[in-house]
Amino acid sequence: MLQFASVTGLFRMILIILLIYFGVKILARLFTPILIKYVAKKAEQQFGDKYGSFQKEKEQKEGEITIDKIPDTKQSNKDVGEYVDYEEID
Repeated sequence: MLQFASVTGLFRMILIILLIYFGVKILARLFTPILIKYVAKKAEQQFGDKYGSFQKEKEQKEGEITIDKIPDTKQSNKDVGEYVDYEEID
């Protein structure tokens, strides 16, 4: 048997769709700030876990000097020529 859509069924379906749409909008307005705070807190924790130990290692007393690495002193090749510093002119 073939069934036809009734006008009341159509209005009821439109009403249900609108209620779901507006319900999702209201819930999104309520829960979006909470979700953003949660994500920001987790990112802060991950950043702190990753870089917090680095900061603790670098704490020194005022006036204390430490040298972590002596930089390599490269000898310039005298056969290449003279280096000339230049600026671009527009």
